[in-house]
Amino acid sequence: MPEIPAAAGRAPLRDLHVPRKVKKAKTVFEGRVWDIARETFRLDPDEKEVEPITRELMVHPGAVAVLALRTAMTGAGPQEQVALVRQYRHPVGMELWEIPAGLRDVDGEALHEVAVRELHEEADLRADEWHTLVDYFTTPGGSTEAIRVFLARKVREVGEEERFARTDEEAAMPLAWVGVDEVVDAVLDGRVHNPSTVVAVLALQAHRARGWRRLRPVDAPFVPDRQGPGADWPA
Repeated sequence: MPEIPAAAGRAPLRDLHVPRKVKKAKTVFEGRVWDIARETFRLDPDEKEVEPITRELMVHPGAVAVLALRTAMTGAGPQEQVALVRQYRHPVGMELWEIPAGLRDVDGEALHEVAVRELHEEADLRADEWHTLVDYFTTPGGSTEAIRVFLARKVREVGEEERFARTDEEAAMPLAWVGVDEVVDAVLDGRVHNPSTVVAVLALQAHRARGWRRLRPVDAPFVPDRQGPGADWPA
């Protein structure tokens, strides 16, 4: 395997966009939210290997999450707090503390618009200041799901007449404002497990430590979107 040059002698660290050409693709399961595809491709981009390989993957529409941040007066003085909701997740049989999040399930809706909608629907909140906090793939070994986490500040509650009627797992979903340090401790102690919450709160700590200088604009370029089995990643 070729050696990667030291940091001083190479371009800035970044993931590489080098999709392999799919030789065969089939949707083997169609679900309500996501599908399962089976794809055959050659791992070597120069197609020198003898046999292609086949993998199953979840074809996911993608999602956004929102870390809403406010400063509140407490008995110990001003405290930065994060908005968390507690939602039952059946696959793991747990009620997880999570930042508000939702699927990209409306055609043509921009990422930021999805985030505004989900913050309103899940937490009855609106925000006047938005930035991109962090982007990540949830399970790149088996799913196409990509998530952008936004930072929302200058947050306010919506009026009773504007509140969204939640159903199913979201119907009994309490909201809590929790101090940033407490959430960080819960993540590091292994008491909070939702991936967007874990990624977002640690990214928040890093941004705070750097004086917010590396925050990206709300419309910063996003990691590529994949549009179904056999589809190429856009340039």
